Amino acid sequence: MFIQTEQTPNPSSLKFLPGCEVMEHGTAEFKNTDERVASPLAEALFRIQGVARVFLGGDFITVTKADDTQWTALEPVILGTIMEHFTSGQEVICNGDDANGSEDDDEIVQKIKELLDVRIRPVVAQDGGDIIFDSFKDGVVYLHLRGSCAGCPGATATLKTGVESVLKHFIPEVKEVQVVK
Repeated sequence: MFIQTEQTPNPSSLKFLPGCEVMEHGTAEFKNTDERVASPLAEALFRIQGVARVFLGGDFITVTKADDTQWTALEPVILGTIMEHFTSGQEVICNGDDANGSEDDDEIVQKIKELLDVRIRPVVAQDGGDIIFDSFKDGVVYLHLRGSCAGCPGATATLKTGVESVLKHFIPEVKEVQVVK
């Protein structure tokens, strides 16, 4: 198995491409070892000292390191852990996928989610991250940043010049985009 790595706009995050499907549906983010981790892969990665966050996408894994850790020491251990996981045949995640839709959503929310899914999330995934819809209220779209996007120095610019402008262009009711922290 050959695993490629890619830099992300966030210097604390690195994208790992194992050359196979990671998540069949949706994405999953694990922010620390204190939360319940429903992923044997994420659990294994959190056992590595210096791993601060794990994000699982369709065909990639984004790992965010702690500030006091160097990639030169961390990257080979992460590569070995990912390779070991996929060659063992274990599941990547145990409890299904993230639900990102509801039949109860009103028309504007459905349009926002569709634009996010079709135009924005695929672009953000190329950088090892994801943007998840939280809510829409009084013209403001609230979003969660995941993977390499969380904590990225360029995230604000991406949200304002990219995401907000696309949503405003296609949905006049959208006035602003904000991140849920």
